[in-house]
Amino acid sequence: MNLKEQLMVALKAARDICDKVDQEKRDFNADERQKVTGYLTEAGKLKAAIKLAEGDADLKKQILDLGAGVSLNDAPAAKQAAGRPGKGKTLGERFVESNEFKSWMKTIAPSGQIPDGARGLMSPPVEFKDLITGLDDTSAGAFVNPDYTGIYEPLGRRPLTVMDLVNRRPTTSDIVEFVRQTKQVTEAAPTSEANIKVYTGATGEIEGLKPQGATYFEKVWEAVKTIAVWVAATKRALSDAAQIRGIIDNELRDDLAEKLEDQVLAGDGVGENFLGIANYPGVLGQGFLGTTALATCRRAVTNIQVFGLATPTAWVFNPTDWEAIETAQDLVNGYYGGGPFGNVIPRLWGYPVVQCAGWAAGRAILADWRKVIVWDRERASIQVSDSHADFFVRNIIAILAEMRAAFGIIRPQAVWLVDLA
Repeated sequence: MNLKEQLMVALKAARDICDKVDQEKRDFNADERQKVTGYLTEAGKLKAAIKLAEGDADLKKQILDLGAGVSLNDAPAAKQAAGRPGKGKTLGERFVESNEFKSWMKTIAPSGQIPDGARGLMSPPVEFKDLITGLDDTSAGAFVNPDYTGIYEPLGRRPLTVMDLVNRRPTTSDIVEFVRQTKQVTEAAPTSEANIKVYTGATGEIEGLKPQGATYFEKVWEAVKTIAVWVAATKRALSDAAQIRGIIDNELRDDLAEKLEDQVLAGDGVGENFLGIANYPGVLGQGFLGTTALATCRRAVTNIQVFGLATPTAWVFNPTDWEAIETAQDLVNGYYGGGPFGNVIPRLWGYPVVQCAGWAAGRAILADWRKVIVWDRERASIQVSDSHADFFVRNIIAILAEMRAAFGIIRPQAVWLVDLA
């Protein structure tokens, strides 16, 4: 079995495993991942060996062709390069046009044609002052080969910091239901013991009646919504560049995750959009105090404890707003915080700070993030099909990424939006 046949066997084995995983709509298991990695490593080595062998064959052919069948009267390339000796010519052209080669040819082939029976021929060495084969002195021509590094550098995406704060729970239904208390028991009071069986209201009588408490609840429903995206790709493209499939899959999953965070933060509830934190009913707000953002944020801490009856777990700031907070200075130009050389975890009034580029500047979020929940109905999955439009007859496939989730805040007053200006 030659090198090319071995390469095809390795690639087919890897592709068979990928096809099986796609058909079963799942990720690789550990054994499959190890096998595919091994096949791809072997294929890479075989391809490199094939290129090396092909290069050796080309070198041999060039050496044999330099002298065989050459007529000294036939040099069209020399005519084309007239006026620029040595420039714009291949190494072989410059070799056959050299004085050393011409003198040697006159010795072994006075007629200009090497005899068919000639054997053991060896030309004299030919010296070249430069190896410039392009049209100018800065060109390396045919001797420059691209260095294919295999490096792939994506555009990048913002860190999804908020999704590390929210509470993630699974669900098996398309509707999520929870019960929220709307009034708590507040009627407790000190009570004296009764001093009479039948209370008439007469002076000195103590009824001893204990106050009755009351509490109310409401049912809340949150619908599971679908977030999806797809791209088209030709079967040939996926076959010729195996890493493309992995790149596409990762891009689609990352796009879903980014869109989910956007919906959690600022979904407007229209159509299939979530009702995000910025628009969720019952979420409270802290207006700017008219002094400083720092004082406003401190008031928000007080209010979430007093009126929200909650203990916050973290702040969320747009990076621009957090920069303004961190660079705030006193009257003698000293930084309120740790300054440019402070090596501490970002905190404000005792609570951790998370920066999120997906949250609009101008407001911060202070919340007990345990009350903010994403219910996962179906985690991000990848499906492949050629059933879209005329994709089947055009050898095009659609790669679809999809996830289903619901979002809700079980205690809205535990989330405060804080104006920073």
